[in-house]
Amino acid sequence: MRITFLLHNAYGLGGTIRTTFNLAGALAGQGHEVEIASVFRHREKPVLALAPEVPLRHLVDLRKKSPTYEGEHPLHQRPAKVFPAAESRYRQYSRLTDERIGRWLAELDADVVIGTRPGLNVHIARQAPRGLVRVAQEHLTLDTHPARLTLTLRRLYPRLDAVTTTTDADAAAYRRRLRLPGVRVQAVPNSVPDTGAAPSDLTAKYVVAAGRLVPVKRYGDLIRAFGKVVTERPDWGLRIYGGGVQRDELAELIEELQLGEYVRLMGQVAPIEPEMAKGSILAVSSAMESFGMTIVEGMTVGLPVVSTDCPLGPGEIIDHGKDGLLVPPRDLDAMAAALLDLIGDEDRRRAMGRAALEKARHYDPDRIARVCADLFEQLLAERGGMAGRARRLGRQAGGLALGTAYLCKDVTRAVARRAKRAVRAR
Repeated sequence: MRITFLLHNAYGLGGTIRTTFNLAGALAGQGHEVEIASVFRHREKPVLALAPEVPLRHLVDLRKKSPTYEGEHPLHQRPAKVFPAAESRYRQYSRLTDERIGRWLAELDADVVIGTRPGLNVHIARQAPRGLVRVAQEHLTLDTHPARLTLTLRRLYPRLDAVTTTTDADAAAYRRRLRLPGVRVQAVPNSVPDTGAAPSDLTAKYVVAAGRLVPVKRYGDLIRAFGKVVTERPDWGLRIYGGGVQRDELAELIEELQLGEYVRLMGQVAPIEPEMAKGSILAVSSAMESFGMTIVEGMTVGLPVVSTDCPLGPGEIIDHGKDGLLVPPRDLDAMAAALLDLIGDEDRRRAMGRAALEKARHYDPDRIARVCADLFEQLLAERGGMAGRARRLGRQAGGLALGTAYLCKDVTRAVARRAKRAVRAR
């Protein structure tokens, strides 16, 4: 199959980019022709490693020193019409991105095109030729989207062939709330590769946490809970990896609680798995996790996990009592008690660590890629099989006509308005 992913910015750093690169590389390794298109490019090379057999292209160049810099293009100063205004990235999109994405979709020679955020999925629903299998990936959750965006998705997603979510719970929400007749809604978890980092020997007296330092991660709760832990086990410490807007606030909290001897903010580190392996327990204190990449990353180095049982991911990844422990969100006493349980019981900690290593294999990129490939092949079969070269060319011609019609829309409207004014004047 010929498979193409559409990303917001493949040159940044984030979970959606990481899991897309993982999946694209695994699909390419299984013999599929895979490419990634990035709407924006703001640096020379991607931060994350991409398989060499997966070509990467960009649609709008935002490198200020590049001869093809387009940040000051006249169309880029005009607000987007296709990208939905209720989407959180709306201000970064423009009439220029409307045009570029529409043209790229019209000319795309592929069997399957996959969007990776709601605004891009809307582009695919509105602008992709009908001959393509059109798939929308949800990397957050339906419940986190504003009502206006949800209404837009409800109106346009019926034009798609499939919607994939990272959890069964979110797939159920899509079926219940959007009611998408004829659209396949399927949970496909994110993939996490084995980086080759040696598993933890679970002897280091550290609890580790990793992720963006933002309110939804509730690191303040974790720090306060660990304050309760050190009253009983002052020989243990907490290391928090990541960067974000709350760094200064969390540093002040550590100082206020006089936990500087026990809790350290370690900054952003990549890859994270070797650092995780220096600890013996992974802690997750989030109020919401659309999936829980950090949980699986910790499991790949054999860490048992203590996590809040927040919507939606942790409860679908962690088998409570076997490879980790789940506690109620915002319950500091429960978090402290679960950490003390594993700190004080080395045999249980090691048994859970072994189970965590086994669980991590469920999220191997090759396994997830096979799930995706099976889905795409089923969708293609429902359309009557894979398109031949002639059919592809015909599809491109039809798509190009659609793209041309879209690009001419503004001009047509302007001419019509002038004609009306002329008639009135006469």
